[in-house]
Amino acid sequence: MIIAIDGPAAAGKGTLSRRIAEEYGFHHLDTGLTYRATAKALLDAGLPLDDEGVAEAMAHKVDLAGLDRAVLSRHEIGEAASKIAVMPAVRRALVEAQRAFSRKEPGTVLDGRDIGTIVCPDAPVKIYVTASAEVRAKRRYDEIIEAGRSADYAAIFEDVKRRDERDMGRTDSPLKPAEDAYLLDTSEMSIEAAFQTAKSIVDAALSRNA
Repeated sequence: MIIAIDGPAAAGKGTLSRRIAEEYGFHHLDTGLTYRATAKALLDAGLPLDDEGVAEAMAHKVDLAGLDRAVLSRHEIGEAASKIAVMPAVRRALVEAQRAFSRKEPGTVLDGRDIGTIVCPDAPVKIYVTASAEVRAKRRYDEIIEAGRSADYAAIFEDVKRRDERDMGRTDSPLKPAEDAYLLDTSEMSIEAAFQTAKSIVDAALSRNA
Protein backbone atom coordinates (compact mmCIF):
# COMPACT_ATOMS: atom_id res chain seq x y z
CA MET A 1 0.00 0.00 0.00
CA ILE A 2 1.45 3.33 -1.09
CA ILE A 3 -0.18 6.58 0.04
CA ALA A 4 0.93 9.60 -2.00
CA ILE A 5 0.33 13.01 -0.41
CA ASP A 6 1.18 16.15 -2.34
CA GLY A 7 0.58 19.85 -1.89
CA PRO A 8 2.15 23.29 -1.55
CA ALA A 9 4.24 24.53 1.38
CA ALA A 10 2.50 24.79 4.78
CA ALA A 11 -0.74 23.15 3.62
CA GLY A 12 -0.47 20.61 6.44
CA LYS A 13 0.59 17.59 4.39
CA GLY A 14 3.58 16.77 6.59
CA THR A 15 1.60 16.63 9.83
CA LEU A 16 -1.16 14.69 8.09
CA SER A 17 1.27 12.22 6.50
CA ARG A 18 3.07 11.47 9.76
CA ARG A 19 -0.23 10.88 11.53
CA ILE A 20 -1.54 8.56 8.79
CA ALA A 21 1.71 6.57 8.82
CA GLU A 22 1.45 6.21 12.60
CA GLU A 23 -2.23 5.20 12.41
CA TYR A 24 -1.58 2.32 9.99
CA GLY A 25 1.94 1.35 11.06
CA PHE A 26 3.38 2.40 7.69
CA HIS A 27 6.80 3.87 6.90
CA HIS A 28 6.85 7.63 6.27
CA LEU A 29 9.09 9.73 4.03
CA ASP A 30 9.03 13.50 3.69
CA THR A 31 10.59 13.66 0.22
CA GLY A 32 11.39 17.36 0.64
CA LEU A 33 13.95 16.36 3.26
CA THR A 34 15.86 14.33 0.65
CA TYR A 35 16.51 17.54 -1.31
CA ARG A 36 17.42 19.36 1.89
CA ALA A 37 19.81 16.55 2.90
CA THR A 38 21.52 16.77 -0.48
CA ALA A 39 21.82 20.55 -0.14
CA LYS A 40 23.20 20.27 3.40
CA ALA A 41 25.81 17.76 2.27
CA LEU A 42 26.93 20.19 -0.44
CA LEU A 43 27.06 23.10 2.02
CA ASP A 44 28.97 21.04 4.62
CA ALA A 45 31.53 20.02 2.00
CA GLY A 46 31.89 23.58 0.72
CA LEU A 47 30.80 22.49 -2.76
CA PRO A 48 28.99 24.72 -5.29
CA LEU A 49 25.19 24.67 -5.53
CA ASP A 50 25.17 25.32 -9.28
CA ASP A 51 27.09 22.27 -10.49
CA GLU A 52 24.53 19.66 -11.51
CA GLY A 53 27.04 16.80 -11.76
CA VAL A 54 28.38 17.42 -8.24
CA ALA A 55 24.85 17.77 -6.83
CA GLU A 56 23.75 14.54 -8.56
CA ALA A 57 26.68 12.61 -7.09
CA MET A 58 25.75 13.88 -3.61
CA ALA A 59 22.07 12.99 -4.17
CA HIS A 60 23.05 9.35 -4.78
CA LYS A 61 24.67 9.26 -1.31
CA VAL A 62 21.67 10.49 0.70
CA ASP A 63 20.73 8.13 3.54
CA LEU A 64 16.92 8.10 3.77
CA ALA A 65 17.14 6.54 7.23
CA GLY A 66 19.16 9.44 8.61
CA LEU A 67 17.01 12.46 7.74
CA ASP A 68 16.90 14.81 10.74
CA ARG A 69 13.90 17.14 10.37
CA ALA A 70 15.09 19.51 13.11
CA VAL A 71 18.46 20.08 11.45
CA LEU A 72 17.21 20.08 7.84
CA SER A 73 14.42 22.60 8.48
CA ARG A 74 16.90 25.48 8.81
CA HIS A 75 16.15 28.37 6.44
CA GLU A 76 19.55 28.44 4.70
CA ILE A 77 19.26 24.73 3.91
CA GLY A 78 15.81 25.29 2.45
CA GLU A 79 17.15 28.06 0.22
CA ALA A 80 20.01 25.84 -0.98
CA ALA A 81 17.59 22.94 -1.57
CA SER A 82 15.38 25.10 -3.80
CA LYS A 83 18.39 25.73 -6.06
CA ILE A 84 19.29 22.07 -6.57
CA ALA A 85 15.67 20.82 -6.70
CA VAL A 86 15.26 22.27 -10.20
CA MET A 87 18.14 20.14 -11.55
CA PRO A 88 16.78 17.16 -13.58
CA ALA A 89 19.72 14.89 -12.69
CA VAL A 90 19.26 15.53 -8.97
CA ARG A 91 15.52 14.86 -9.25
CA ARG A 92 16.13 11.59 -11.11
CA ALA A 93 18.57 10.37 -8.46
CA LEU A 94 16.28 11.22 -5.56
CA VAL A 95 13.11 9.94 -7.26
CA GLU A 96 14.89 6.60 -7.73
CA ALA A 97 15.63 6.47 -3.98
CA GLN A 98 12.08 7.56 -3.11
CA ARG A 99 10.57 4.84 -5.31
CA ALA A 100 12.77 2.22 -3.63
CA PHE A 101 11.51 3.48 -0.24
CA SER A 102 7.88 3.31 -1.39
CA ARG A 103 8.14 -0.46 -1.82
CA LYS A 104 8.79 -1.11 1.89
CA GLU A 105 6.36 -3.42 3.68
CA PRO A 106 3.69 -3.30 5.03
CA GLY A 107 3.08 0.10 3.41
CA THR A 108 4.41 3.61 2.97
CA VAL A 109 3.27 7.22 3.13
CA LEU A 110 5.27 9.65 0.99
CA ASP A 111 4.64 13.37 1.01
CA GLY A 112 6.03 16.00 -1.30
CA ARG A 113 5.31 17.89 -4.50
CA ASP A 114 5.31 15.18 -7.19
CA ILE A 115 4.51 11.88 -5.47
CA GLY A 116 1.19 11.16 -7.18
CA THR A 117 2.32 12.49 -10.56
CA ILE A 118 5.96 11.35 -10.90
CA VAL A 119 7.33 9.29 -8.01
CA CYS A 120 4.42 6.87 -7.46
CA PRO A 121 1.86 7.49 -10.25
CA ASP A 122 0.28 4.05 -9.57
CA ALA A 123 -0.27 4.65 -5.84
CA PRO A 124 -3.76 3.41 -4.85
CA VAL A 125 -4.26 6.45 -2.60
CA LYS A 126 -3.43 9.98 -3.79
CA ILE A 127 -4.35 13.02 -1.74
CA TYR A 128 -3.58 16.61 -2.74
CA VAL A 129 -3.58 18.77 0.39
CA THR A 130 -3.98 22.48 -0.16
CA ALA A 131 -5.06 25.71 1.55
CA SER A 132 -5.13 29.38 0.61
CA ALA A 133 -1.79 31.22 0.60
CA GLU A 134 -3.07 33.50 3.39
CA VAL A 135 -3.94 30.56 5.65
CA ARG A 136 -0.65 28.81 4.93
CA ALA A 137 1.36 31.95 5.70
CA LYS A 138 -0.56 32.43 8.97
CA ARG A 139 0.17 28.82 9.98
CA ARG A 140 3.87 29.27 9.29
CA TYR A 141 3.83 32.60 11.19
CA ASP A 142 2.08 31.00 14.21
CA GLU A 143 4.58 28.12 14.24
CA ILE A 144 7.52 30.53 14.43
CA ILE A 145 5.90 32.67 17.14
CA GLU A 146 5.01 29.59 19.21
CA ALA A 147 8.65 28.50 18.97
CA GLY A 148 9.60 31.79 20.64
CA ARG A 149 11.12 33.40 17.56
CA SER A 150 10.15 36.64 15.83
CA ALA A 151 8.36 36.61 12.48
CA ASP A 152 7.03 38.99 9.84
CA TYR A 153 3.71 37.81 8.41
CA ALA A 154 4.00 39.93 5.23
CA ALA A 155 7.45 38.50 4.47
CA ILE A 156 6.23 34.93 5.09
CA PHE A 157 3.21 35.50 2.85
CA GLU A 158 5.47 36.71 0.02
CA ASP A 159 7.78 33.73 0.56
CA VAL A 160 4.82 31.30 0.35
CA LYS A 161 3.69 32.87 -2.94
CA ARG A 162 7.25 32.78 -4.32
CA ARG A 163 7.59 29.09 -3.45
CA ASP A 164 4.23 28.32 -5.08
CA GLU A 165 5.30 30.06 -8.29
CA ARG A 166 8.64 28.22 -8.28
CA ASP A 167 7.10 24.81 -7.51
CA MET A 168 4.21 25.13 -9.96
CA GLY A 169 6.21 26.82 -12.71
CA ARG A 170 9.23 24.54 -13.01
CA THR A 171 9.45 22.48 -16.19
CA ASP A 172 10.59 19.27 -14.47
CA SER A 173 7.92 17.71 -12.19
CA PRO A 174 5.84 20.83 -11.48
CA LEU A 175 3.56 20.85 -8.45
CA LYS A 176 0.05 19.90 -9.53
CA PRO A 177 -2.63 17.44 -8.40
CA ALA A 178 -2.64 14.02 -10.04
CA GLU A 179 -5.77 13.59 -12.17
CA ASP A 180 -7.08 10.89 -9.81
CA ALA A 181 -6.05 12.60 -6.55
CA TYR A 182 -8.55 13.47 -3.83
CA LEU A 183 -8.43 17.25 -3.27
CA LEU A 184 -8.35 18.10 0.43
CA ASP A 185 -8.61 21.85 1.12
CA THR A 186 -7.63 22.40 4.76
CA SER A 187 -8.17 26.19 4.78
CA GLU A 188 -11.18 25.85 7.10
CA MET A 189 -10.30 22.48 8.64
CA SER A 190 -8.64 21.46 11.88
CA ILE A 191 -5.85 18.88 11.78
CA GLU A 192 -8.26 16.36 13.31
CA ALA A 193 -10.92 16.96 10.64
CA ALA A 194 -8.34 16.69 7.87
CA PHE A 195 -7.01 13.46 9.39
CA GLN A 196 -10.47 11.88 9.66
CA THR A 197 -11.21 12.79 6.03
CA ALA A 198 -7.89 11.32 4.87
CA LYS A 199 -8.43 8.21 7.02
CA SER A 200 -11.78 7.53 5.35
CA ILE A 201 -10.07 7.70 1.93
CA VAL A 202 -7.33 5.28 3.03
CA ASP A 203 -9.83 2.90 4.67
CA ALA A 204 -11.86 2.76 1.45
CA ALA A 205 -8.72 1.92 -0.55
CA LEU A 206 -7.66 -0.75 1.94
CA SER A 207 -11.07 -2.42 1.74
CA ARG A 208 -10.91 -2.37 -2.08
CA ASN A 209 -7.44 -3.97 -2.00
CA ALA A 210 -8.36 -6.55 0.64
